[in-house]
Parts: sequence; structure tokens; C-alpha cells
Amino acid sequence: MAKGITREQIVTAALSLLDDKGLEGLTVRALAARLEVRPPALYWHMRNKQELLDEMSTAVMRRVTTAVSALPPADGWREDLAAYARILRSEFLLHRDGARIFSGTRIADPDVIRMKEPWLARWTAQGLSLADADDAIDLAVAFVVGFVIEEQERRQSAGTDPSRYSIDQRDAWLGPDVPLVKEAGHLRDDGDQRFERHLGIVLDGLAARFDS
Repeated sequence: MAKGITREQIVTAALSLLDDKGLEGLTVRALAARLEVRPPALYWHMRNKQELLDEMSTAVMRRVTTAVSALPPADGWREDLAAYARILRSEFLLHRDGARIFSGTRIADPDVIRMKEPWLARWTAQGLSLADADDAIDLAVAFVVGFVIEEQERRQSAGTDPSRYSIDQRDAWLGPDVPLVKEAGHLRDDGDQRFERHLGIVLDGLAARFDS
């Protein structure tokens, strides 16, 4: 192993670099510079960038696991899943491109995966099939990842160009013959309210499926 650095230090530095430069700026060369080592030294610990992303996502998910483990058991799957979705979003938002680094990665800590066991046990005891319970978790994760990717991309783009999502400019660009499209644009909100509304729709859909 490269003297003076550990796998944990690499992951911590990588998350810091991600916050500063975004996913595109997260390169082996930039990470090595931040750690004050030569790039080949990193390959003693990580075989490639995908393994680094796996470890970064795992670090975030360990925090999620800790937060979820501190919650008291809910009355049903819906409350459990809603709490999980909110925690997942909050942890992704702590890092620039936090949801993007999670997409497509493989969790490297079995304890993160084992977190699902109490939920699956409770939910199947309450009448859900194991397949439905597991699908519900996967769907919640997919929703949160997609929502936060869009949320963070819009926020970062607006930070660079404040007029990018101007409603008035959009209305003028669309023209006069689409009043409903324009009105819908004025109804759009961002942040917590939109997340909670969309999460409710996802949970309502799951409930309708489970009750059918």
C-alpha cells in the first residue's frame, strides 16, 4: 500500500473534491493532487474510478443506515419508506452531485444491505409479499435518486445563470397559444414541498397496488 494514505482518507478526500469540483472534476489526477501523492499510489487502494465511486456511495449510505437505525419502528411500510426517502434525499444533498455518484454504484459494505432485514421482516409480517416489499424499497430509491439529480442540476445551473429558468422568458418563448402549459409552469415549485408531494404520489401508487 502507498505509505501515508488509507482507503478511508481517499474516500474522504474524494467527497471533498466532489463538493468543490463536481463529478466531472473528480479525476484520479485531481484526487492524487489533493492527497499530495502520485496518481499510481491510489491504485494500491482503488482499482479504478468505478470502485472509488462505489466506496464514496457506500460512505454516504453508511450515514443513511445510521440515521435509519436511530428511528423507532413505524406503524407500517408507508411510514418506514417515507422516512427512508427523506433521509436518503438529505444525505444526497449534502454533496454536490450526491445523487449522481450513487446511480449505478455497488454498495461495498454488507451492513448497509443488511439494514433492510428488519423492514422486510415487519412488512411481510403485515401482509406484503417479499417481492412487493423489495420492489417498494427499490422504487423509493429510484425516485429519490432521480428527484435529487434533477434538483441539484437545476440548482447548479441557476447558480451559474440566474435567468436560465425565468418563467417570464419561458412564457414569451412559448407564445400565446398554450395557456395551460404556461399556467402549469407558474405552478411549479421546487424543494421540500415538491419532494413531499411527489413522494406522496409514489406511496399512494404503492398502496393502491398492495391493496388490489
